Formats: sequence, structure tokens, C-alpha cells
Amino acid sequence: MSVVARVDAPSVGLLDGLRADGRALSYAEHCSRHGVLPLELSAVELRERIAASGLTGRGGAAFPTSVKLDAVARARTRPVVVANGAEGEPPSGKDKVLLGYAPHLVLDGVVLAARAVGAKRAIVATTSAMHARVRQALTERRDGTGVELHAAAIPDTFVAGEETALINALNGGPALPTFVPPRPYERGVDGVPTVVLNVETLAHLALIARYGGAWFRRSGTADEPGTALVTVSGAVQEPGVYEVELGSRLSALLEEARADAGAAAYLVGGLFGTWVTAEDGRGARLSNADLERLGASLGARAIVVLPRDACGVVETARIARYLAGQSAGQCGPCVHGLAAIADSLDQLVRRGRRTPDYGLLRRRLAQASGRGACRHPDGAVGLVASALRVFPRELERHLQGHSCTGSSRPVVRLP
Repeated sequence: MSVVARVDAPSVGLLDGLRADGRALSYAEHCSRHGVLPLELSAVELRERIAASGLTGRGGAAFPTSVKLDAVARARTRPVVVANGAEGEPPSGKDKVLLGYAPHLVLDGVVLAARAVGAKRAIVATTSAMHARVRQALTERRDGTGVELHAAAIPDTFVAGEETALINALNGGPALPTFVPPRPYERGVDGVPTVVLNVETLAHLALIARYGGAWFRRSGTADEPGTALVTVSGAVQEPGVYEVELGSRLSALLEEARADAGAAAYLVGGLFGTWVTAEDGRGARLSNADLERLGASLGARAIVVLPRDACGVVETARIARYLAGQSAGQCGPCVHGLAAIADSLDQLVRRGRRTPDYGLLRRRLAQASGRGACRHPDGAVGLVASALRVFPRELERHLQGHSCTGSSRPVVRLP
């Protein structure tokens, strides 16, 4: 990501003090800005600060971080901490920004998380794009962190960052989701209790340990405190990663990114996200509580602005085909259901001699929903279903066999 900015964020934030030349902050620069690790805090004090802050996971699920830490802290066996930097979401760049520009803030969070749960082993797992950056950052540290970089880069695939898929890869298997239970906090890396935290979550943890839970709650809302990193792309003049207060208006973020004023719609939450109309999007706030009324959530915190001259049905067909290809291949809804949905959408947007069967598409969506071994089918189905609601005019044109009014230029970033 070439643009990094902050919108209505507090005086100290994740993206504060970054170098203008795009290079990562050195360990000396990092310590000058944020100070050394607060190692005088006990494990209990650390967990209490995290609980008081209300920090939730920034990987997509928004699960309370303190609950995760408490679950493994009570384990009889020494747990393992895993930093999840396997950002497989194509429209998202927030984790890459943190690891690329501020790796020591993430590593601080890893060290403190390990201290909070009594772990002797902490692993950073990332894709090849950030592997060298993290290795370099580790060589700069002389504070006995004991953090290790996983020897092999995690595959840059959509499902590799899923919690059980990441554990499976760290244990020498394929980076594919596994059946639960047991969950990682019960049996994870090498069979011991493991807490998996997104790298942004860990960066927030490092600041909360320094400044406290009350400081963190100065931003955001009572139920969703703090800031979050959001990736904005599509029809914007300043694409990039922005730090925003949770609960702030989406319109303020779009204005900062210089988004197309005549946007047709917004994809909110990444590829497992939801299409929302331009009118609804401009009035929305960046919180799960507010987005819920639109059937949406922050999800992967990636927002794509769809220009007026693009077709949302065509974009959705592209995404559906990509998600079908990223299937874990372990159950029928993934192997057959997503491919069939993508086929129906392809037939709809390309309209050959056969008339598209809209009823068949709806049945295929219903058959795949709620039946997968992991969340992959549900995420894809939710995205497609939202497109059918938000783009009725485009859908009707395709069903009637009229030429698509949208530009052929792809909007949503896909490999």
C-alpha cells in the first residue's frame, strides 16, 4: 500500500511516526516513539489492562481479546502464542502495512501476549511478502524476546489465514481449515493450547500495555472501543490503509480517500462482506452495531468503492469465481456448491444462447448456506445474496439479455 493515513485517530496510534520514505521503523526509532516494553507488568496486570480496554480481534471476527488470553492462561500446559500475519484477503493491506512499516509494534505485542499467558514460545506466521521484513526486525532486537519467525512462509491463499488453517500449516500440514473441536485454545501448535491473534490486534495490545485501557477507550464507542485499520480501494484517488475511530462516519473516510462522489455502491468487509448502496453507505458508521442494520459488518475492514460506470453483478461474478477457486476442497458446499454458484453468475453476465436460470441460482445459494465444514461457503453466499439485493437494475438487464452497461475494467482487487 502506497498511502498510509489516519482519520480522526488519537494522538498516539498504530500509524503514528512512520517514516516518510516508506522504510520500516528501526528498533531505535520505535523505542524513541513508544518507549521500551513495560515488562514490569505482571501477567495478571497485563490481562486486566486488555480486559479493561475492551479490545476485540482485528482479524475479522471481533472476538474479545481478553477472553482468548484467559482461555489459554488457565491451561495446565504452557501455551503457545501465534501472531497471524497471513493476510489472504486481496482487497486488504492493513497487516502488510503494520509488518512492513511498524514491525516492532507487532513484535512488542507478541512478547507481551506471551507474558500475559505464561507462554515460552511465540511464533510469527506471515506470507512471503513480509517474511524478510519480520526477519530483519527480529535481528535488530536485543531484548531477549524469544520470538521466532516460522521458517516457511504461509501460502498467500484466501483460507490460509483462517485460525485452524494456520495452525495446521504450523504443524506441517496444508494451510486448510480443520474440523473443530478441538479448537486452537484447546489443542493447537504441537498439540498444546494456542492463542492466535491478528497482527493488528497485537499492535493495539502493545499500546494498551503502555497507556492503559482507559486511554484506549477514549476512541471508538462504548461497545466497540479504539481505532481500526481500514483498507480503501476502488474508485478513490488516495487508496490505502487508514486508521479510523470505530463508530466514525464512513463518509469522512471516503472524503479523506477522495472517493468518487458518484459511486454506485460500496463493498464493505472484504470478499466475505456485503454490498451496500451508495446512499446507505454514506450514512453508515464504521461499527458492527451500526452496519448490522444494513446486513453488513466490518469484517476484514476492507472497503471497495464501486464507480458509477461499473456493474456490481459482473464484479460479484468475478469474486464468486475467485472464491470458488480458493475453496478448501474438503466438503460438498465448497467443492460443488461454490463452483455451481459461480457458473450461474457466469451464465448470467455472459448470456449465451441459454437463458439464465435465476431460480437455479437462488436454489444453489440456499443449498450452500450453513452447510460447509468452515465459514468459506457462508461468506461467499452472503456476498452474492447482497449483490442480488443491491443491484436489481443490473440484474434485470442481464436476465433480459441486454448488454451490460458497466465498464469492463475490474474494480475489486483479485490475484
